[in-house]
Order: sequence, then structure tokens, then C-alpha cells
Amino acid sequence: MWIAKEWNDYEVLDASKGEKLERWGKYILVRPDPQVIWDTPKNHRGWTSMNAHYHRSRQGGGAWEFFNLPNKWSIKYKELTFNLQPFSFKHTGLFPEQAVNWDWFSEKIRSVNGRQIKVLNLFAYTGGATLAAAKAGAAVTHVDASKGMVTWAKENAIASGLSEAPIRYIVDDCVKFVEREIRRGNKYDAIIMDPPSYGRGPKGEVWKIESNIYYFIQLCTKLLSNEPLFFLINSYTTGLQAGVLSYMISKEIGKKYAGNVTADEIGLPVRDNGLVLPCGASGRWER
Repeated sequence: MWIAKEWNDYEVLDASKGEKLERWGKYILVRPDPQVIWDTPKNHRGWTSMNAHYHRSRQGGGAWEFFNLPNKWSIKYKELTFNLQPFSFKHTGLFPEQAVNWDWFSEKIRSVNGRQIKVLNLFAYTGGATLAAAKAGAAVTHVDASKGMVTWAKENAIASGLSEAPIRYIVDDCVKFVEREIRRGNKYDAIIMDPPSYGRGPKGEVWKIESNIYYFIQLCTKLLSNEPLFFLINSYTTGLQAGVLSYMISKEIGKKYAGNVTADEIGLPVRDNGLVLPCGASGRWER
């Protein structure tokens, strides 16, 4: 498992009975997590003194219960700054486990001399991977179907001192954008994608990961340059486990470019019990 263990401003303090106790900077949140099926004593004092608690509804969805949490706050990861706020669907605007991938591809980008690496970040959300790649020296194209998420990503870039970085922000359906880039003849040295299980584009385009992901990987392969550096897929969908990601990448990218394909679960360490909380899977190709 690839573990995001370099955080100072974030940590999973404990996890039990379907919930995780997290520290986001100086604030303590309790959020549901379907991986936490064990029932262990909730001894950490944060369980009774949290700043906010997201309660899952039996009918689906849920709602926040706030005690003492600002509308917005920020945390840092190394040189990056992220603005956070609670969403109605339990998220805060950041997936901290992805830091293990940020570190991996940042090292790849910094290792290249003599040319600037062009990175395409698809389903780019609030820009965690975009900021990491730009901070490492890449020129990044950031694509997401939500105008609000793209605006948030721009705010994170400003907070991280990257307002002048070569980042191109695009509000668009990712499949349609990739198809247009193929027709334009544009190429990228690296591609990152973090596709949702289900989503809609700005014009109602429907995305279902099990139906669309393999075709989309085939499309994205056509955008890779003659000397690509890496290709990264993240998945939070149960059916797309590490072995599935590895197979798809090997079939479409590994057959065309010499390199290594690896895939594994990603996770976060849990401070109070020494366990690692699984948080999905990632598949990687690297030159």
C-alpha cells in the first residue's frame, strides 16, 4: 500500500464504528467512512470534543452538525496551501491521501532537465494535483466540469504562491475536452485523472465510470507525447481495484511505451491504533 504519511496539518486520529476522527489543522471533524467496519473503543477525547460531525442518513446523504467550525479555513502540505470548507455531501474540498501521489509525480517532474513537462489533470477538482505538478515546475492544464471547483482551484493556487504559474483552467466535460485536444493535435507528457463513479458535465453529459473509463483511457493515450513521463489513474470505486487499473494501463499504455506499470491501494495512517485506513487505489505508468 502507498501511504500518505508526510502530513503535518492533517491526520486520522482514530477510526471506529463506520466513522473516522480527523484533525484538519486545528479543527477536529468526524466523518463517515465505509471502510471502517470494526467496532473498537472510541477512547480519543476528540470523539466528544469535535468541531463538526457529519451524520449519515439512513435514507441516503446526510448533514453536518457544527459546534465550532469556521465557514472556511486552510491547511498546508509542504509548499502547498489548501482552502477548505464543509460540503453538504461530507467532503471538505481535499482528499489528503492523494499526497502520496503528489510526491511521486513531483519527483518525476523535477528529474527532467532541458524541457518543461506538460501535464493534463482531468476531473481535477480543487486542484491538489495541479498545484503539486505546477510547484514541481510543470505547465498544467486543469479540467473539471464544475465551474465552482475550478474557481476553488484558482484560489488554492493563489494561496500557494502559484498565481503566476503556467496553469490553464478549463471548465468542460473531460471526455469532450480530450476528444477536441486529439483533433487539435495537442500532446502532453503526463496525464492525471481522478474520475468519479458517476457525474454530469456542464451540458448534462453523463459519466459512469464502469462504462466509460476504458474508452477514456484509450482516448487519453492518443494525447501522450513521444516521450511521456507518467500516467496516473485514481479510483474510489470498489469495482476498480488496483489489479483492474494495472490491467487497463498495461493494455493501452504499456503496449505502446516502454516503462513500468504499478498499482496499489492508497491509504492514511491512523494515529491511535497504528492501522492504515484504505482510501481507494491508484494505477501508475512511468517511463
